[in-house]
Amino acid sequence: MNNTTERMSSYRYRILAMLIYATTINYFDRSIIGVMAPTLSKMFDWTNDDYANIMIAFKVAYAIGMLTMGGIIDRLGTKKGYTLSIAIWSIFGMLHALVRPAFSIIGFAAARFGLGFGESGHFPAAQKTVAEWFPKKDRAFATGLYNAATSIGAILAPFVVGWIVSSSGHNWQIPFLITGGMSSIWVFLWLRTYKKPEEHPEISKTELDYINSDTLKVEQVKSVEKLPWRAVLPKRQTWAFAAAKITDAVWWFYLFWGAKFLAAQFDVDIKNIGVPFLIMYLLADGGSIFGGWISGAFLRKGWTLNKARKMTMLMCAIIILPVSYVAITDNKWLAVVLIGIAAAGHQAWSANIFTLVSDVFPKKAVASVTGIGGMVGAVAGIIGDKALGKVLDSSGNVGYFWAFLIAGSMYLIILGFVHLIMPKMKPLDENLNLIKE
Repeated sequence: MNNTTERMSSYRYRILAMLIYATTINYFDRSIIGVMAPTLSKMFDWTNDDYANIMIAFKVAYAIGMLTMGGIIDRLGTKKGYTLSIAIWSIFGMLHALVRPAFSIIGFAAARFGLGFGESGHFPAAQKTVAEWFPKKDRAFATGLYNAATSIGAILAPFVVGWIVSSSGHNWQIPFLITGGMSSIWVFLWLRTYKKPEEHPEISKTELDYINSDTLKVEQVKSVEKLPWRAVLPKRQTWAFAAAKITDAVWWFYLFWGAKFLAAQFDVDIKNIGVPFLIMYLLADGGSIFGGWISGAFLRKGWTLNKARKMTMLMCAIIILPVSYVAITDNKWLAVVLIGIAAAGHQAWSANIFTLVSDVFPKKAVASVTGIGGMVGAVAGIIGDKALGKVLDSSGNVGYFWAFLIAGSMYLIILGFVHLIMPKMKPLDENLNLIKE
């Protein structure tokens, strides 16, 4: 280590800033089509079922990628694995701009498929990075900060699209090209700055000691070299996380169907979608940061991991409940605020369930377990998309009533399942055996 001063350095926050930047690009990229959905549907004459099928192509690839990319990242390491992920999604994000009307459904589905596969590596890589650079007591807060950038990307998308794209859809290709430049800058910075903490010349011994301050001492346990998803699949803890990730379907409903709902219910178009999305996702940002902070505060008060995480998740589930009312109100701004509060609850929930993985599993298994959970969330999103598209085409806006009712009640039910599967959060050693207390 070149820097051996006892002064606490803070290089881990530069790494966190890179995660925030990557998450912003990720959600800007995936949000663009949702913002333009009402316009593109008119331009290309898509039914709701056609649009659902395009969204399903993204989630099928996301599910496949979650099973494979997590393991790839664990094997390649965070630096190379993350770079591969963002390179794939950037290329396919820009390929959206080449789609022509004659093959719009197939073309967009193919582009979304590639985008989904590349983006599936983001959260496994990001959470593995947090596990490498932050002690357990700070991981939920760090996760909440980078997870909040999902909202930054979602907020940027409607304003950029509204500024560049006309109401008739002219210049719709340009937003898809912007992320290529943003991603190139990220890859350059990432390759220059990232190393594991114990190998990095920029951090002090004091900071390294802090990062490793609550690492379990399991040196006496003989460690295996790799922990692919096949090794973590039988563990109950894996399925507790996977059950919690079913709620991803709700977040994707807000992201990909939110603009279509506001257009159908309140005649909100591409030129005035910015302010509703700003309100919704600023609230979501606050929820992500607060949700990460509050569980850390509970830990600092002396609560167990089990109590701190699950009580925070219970709080999230309760504040999400009122979103069930959205589809039956005729007040646009009330609907927007209720969706925003629910999105805040989801982001706080998400920050804590991501942290659950690194609380329980050794660092080398984090990406694989995150991938399995992401796959389950993607499958839930596929089912939701297909069902909603069919109901909207056959029964009109009544489909949104059922969608918001499920979105509001799902979290309490899922939390019950998580507690049944994993009543106590006990950490596993390097070979996935329970640590003896």
